[in-house]
Amino acid sequence: MSILKPSDPFEEQQMTTSRAMTVNDLPDPLTTVLPNPPEAAPVDAPVFWQRFPQAALSGVDTARTLWSEVLPGGSHWSWRMPRGSAIRFVGLDAGANLSLVMYSALEKLERYNMPDSLKAQHTAHYSKGHVLMSDMGRSMASFTADNLGWHDPLGSLLDNELMTEKYGEKRYGEARNAMHRSGKDGLLIEIGKYGLTRRDLVAPVNLFSKVSVDEQGRFAFAANHSQAGDFVELRFDMDVILAVSSAPHALDPSPAYAPKKVGLLAWRCGAAPANDACRAFRPENARALHNTDMLYL
Repeated sequence: MSILKPSDPFEEQQMTTSRAMTVNDLPDPLTTVLPNPPEAAPVDAPVFWQRFPQAALSGVDTARTLWSEVLPGGSHWSWRMPRGSAIRFVGLDAGANLSLVMYSALEKLERYNMPDSLKAQHTAHYSKGHVLMSDMGRSMASFTADNLGWHDPLGSLLDNELMTEKYGEKRYGEARNAMHRSGKDGLLIEIGKYGLTRRDLVAPVNLFSKVSVDEQGRFAFAANHSQAGDFVELRFDMDVILAVSSAPHALDPSPAYAPKKVGLLAWRCGAAPANDACRAFRPENARALHNTDMLYL
């Protein structure tokens, strides 16, 4: 147990000058009893989701919440998400971007495959009904809710070279939490926690961002695509390692480095039922979900 000290420096000075503290003034660690946090509100699971716009929680059973977070702009994190869980992602600022990659928690050599997912579903963007397929033809996650209708799988990641060219350079020793960190570096840090390296980094999905392609194959970034309060949800169809970065999109033309906050609410939604909308979206989706189901017989 740490020794309790007054938080105010003036009080600390007054205590020192008035009398010397003795061992009898300290709390007895053997007799001091601190109550455990209640099961309904554990100390390490603040209810950030209660601050999210109410409309962004539509369809979420908050009684089945696992945890919630607010991811600051330009930061990164990772989780091991079990089959039958979901994350509702909420853009807390307009113009948010959240880059994510996924790996099977059962076998990390299996991971999200962008070309197979797009080809099988005849699409160049993601929205409700689509699934994210692995390189083994299995559904890793499904888009079960979405009020935007377009999330980018093509625009890749902001790397250090492009970030320095666009925004200059700010190191942690000088700028602390206002430093610049690219999406690529953030994801490399996160997947490294699971023994994965640079060669394991796959093409990401960029939630809340829209990139279209013209007839000449040129990419166009849609400014002002997402607004504060927009949301999208992924249900995890297998046990996955999920890593995310809230750095700006690589194609965002804004000259200012101003990454946006994203809220996350994880909850138990259950595995995809037989009448799941994502199964019915395309025959390829039904096969991918069936292939995943076969892992959990």
